[in-house]
Amino acid sequence: MMYRHSYAEVLEDASDGCRERERMAFDRAIDLLNAADAQGHNSPESSDAISFVQRLWTLLIEDLVSTENGLPDALKGQLVSVGLWIVKEADMIRQGQSTNYRALIEMNTMIRDGLR
Repeated sequence: MMYRHSYAEVLEDASDGCRERERMAFDRAIDLLNAADAQGHNSPESSDAISFVQRLWTLLIEDLVSTENGLPDALKGQLVSVGLWIVKEADMIRQGQSTNYRALIEMNTMIRDGLR
């Protein structure tokens, strides 16, 4: 019984650590997007932000579609949809078809805040 309790605590601690790392990744993405928004489309900050956000969401989507991901299917589907939109919007910015950094900032902020 004590072993199970300890194992459950380890799993909870591991989950909390993962969430904290995810929050830190979102903080980084938001900081980069804010810098890009301030400096403009053709800036190095824009390139850095878009690259980071696309890598972040590609990894998150891969994790979400993994059979090992324990989130409810409905939530996984919603997050994948959000992620695909973010990747598409970031690509439009990269191609000069959009400058909608604010939408990316707001969406990433909402997702980050949901991890709390």
